[in-house]
Amino acid sequence: MTELELLGPRATGEALGTAVLKAVAEDFQVDEVLDIPLSGQGEHLWLWVEKRDLNTEEAARRLARAAGVPVRSISYAGLKDRQALTRQWFSLHLPGKADPDLSRAQDQTLRILKQIRHQRKLQRGAHAANGFTLRLTALQADRQALDARLELLKAQGVPNYFGAQRFGFAGGNVHDALDWAQRQALPEQRNVRSRLLSAARSYLFNQVLAARVADGTWQQAQVGDLLAFTDSRSFFVAGEAECVDPRLAILDLHPSGPLWGMGDTPAGGAAATLEQTTAEAHSALCQWLARAGMDHERRILRLPIGRLTWHYPEPDSLQMEFVLPAGCFATVVVRELVDLVPAGQTDSPCVF
Repeated sequence: MTELELLGPRATGEALGTAVLKAVAEDFQVDEVLDIPLSGQGEHLWLWVEKRDLNTEEAARRLARAAGVPVRSISYAGLKDRQALTRQWFSLHLPGKADPDLSRAQDQTLRILKQIRHQRKLQRGAHAANGFTLRLTALQADRQALDARLELLKAQGVPNYFGAQRFGFAGGNVHDALDWAQRQALPEQRNVRSRLLSAARSYLFNQVLAARVADGTWQQAQVGDLLAFTDSRSFFVAGEAECVDPRLAILDLHPSGPLWGMGDTPAGGAAATLEQTTAEAHSALCQWLARAGMDHERRILRLPIGRLTWHYPEPDSLQMEFVLPAGCFATVVVRELVDLVPAGQTDSPCVF
């Protein structure tokens, strides 16, 4: 599958040039934003961990081995990129135990920066946001055009696509999900099942969002739309008054799209028609998600970019800093600027 098939069209026009992302881990830095006051006491040990070229699941396994506990005793809020420099929280359930010696878990790929006790474990999805520092290198694009495009993104946000990394190489996770959906069966392995169900929901959401980017309604409320605030999972139906709510203009309130599951779409009007048409075109996937027990949820169509700043450290590099809500992809911001190419190449854009 191509990038266009997985994500859909850009909202702001053609790419302005090419660049390399992740030439080194420091080019893609992520800091988890967790707004939870930690008490300093309790049976859970919370760790603020810096990882380099290491995925979250492997970091959890290493912490478990060093602590002498099963990996199920390790919790984290979300998965972070492997090819990056990331800082995130983990918690270890240690009832009646002293703080373990975790030095064996540490090396050049993992460092424990802070540790503190708390009464509760870290829940999945508990982080409020992620802060990003991205550096694009081998940049071939006009700086004036980039500045103008970045100002536009700062003002209007970007389509809240799931990034191509959700779908595996060349969309392999979607292909596998389609295969299971055709048989209306589920993988036995929990992690494989979770990965494929997530890829299927993400792909269907991107299909709806792509259609609304194409017709120009991705950031406009229509009667029957289900509206949601940036940091809320609840939604409400838009009537004529809600379609001109001033909070839409300041990127606080947004139309939403479906994360498929059991039941019909609660949307109305043109939104319901589009979502039903998408469901009919991908009926096997939708039925598969419902049979798996997934609940119908919503995701905002528009992604506001918080605290966006940028500068040019060298003539051929661009550094950006910004904050995104949890579960959103920094690569969809980059996609509105440039095509990415592999390090050492300048003429063959790659999927990201």
